[in-house]
Amino acid sequence: MVLLHGWASHTQVFRGLARALEKRFRVQVLALPGYGDSVACMPYTLERMADTLANSAPRQCSVVGWSLGAQVAMTWAQRAPKQVHRLALIAATPCFTQRTDWPHAVTPVVMRQFTSAIKRDCSSVLRRFVALQSLGDAQAVRVAHQLRKALFTNPPPAQDALESGLEILRAADLRAMLQLIQQPALILHGEHDAVTPCAAGEALSAALCHARFHKIAGAGHAPFLSDPNAVAALLHEFLNDQPATVG
Repeated sequence: MVLLHGWASHTQVFRGLARALEKRFRVQVLALPGYGDSVACMPYTLERMADTLANSAPRQCSVVGWSLGAQVAMTWAQRAPKQVHRLALIAATPCFTQRTDWPHAVTPVVMRQFTSAIKRDCSSVLRRFVALQSLGDAQAVRVAHQLRKALFTNPPPAQDALESGLEILRAADLRAMLQLIQQPALILHGEHDAVTPCAAGEALSAALCHARFHKIAGAGHAPFLSDPNAVAALLHEFLNDQPATVG
């Protein structure tokens, strides 16, 4: 099983979830390009990120992606169906920014504000984003502490990776690609997610060919930090099924 973190995060954010999953699975937590010791890829696109991670992963695996990591996971699954057997997508959306036909997202104005502000004061933007991810969570204080610890006690992401990642969040719209993803998928979404509304996860689940949706009560954008054991149990139930033959 491969775990992919989100924008402005770190592999350490999965420490609790990985520990719970390692009881039953071989777990590999991969850093997105430009994070930790990973070199940023060029061009910094979902496709190039997916290909880079695919080269570091097992020949066959299930992929768990969170937030931006979920978009990378979907792109990876579409490009390498024989490698990726199953997808588990946490706080996922095919489109982070509102469109006229996609209201389940943040406004373009907010995205422009984040993009502009991160060039001026990166640290403040990251702290603001941590607060947004924990907003509405029943365990908000604990979740925010773990997000801050993962981000600020480890080497910071490369500035270029942060800025390019924000551009992906602003511009990417994967809806037209979803029908090409044939792998079984589990969509896990926090009930009170303030970054990607729960309706985005429900719409994503409906658009994928073989997906099931599960709403996690009381959770925000990082439900695996709210209750890692519960999320691990849901992943175990889903991933322990016999993988479908794809591709």
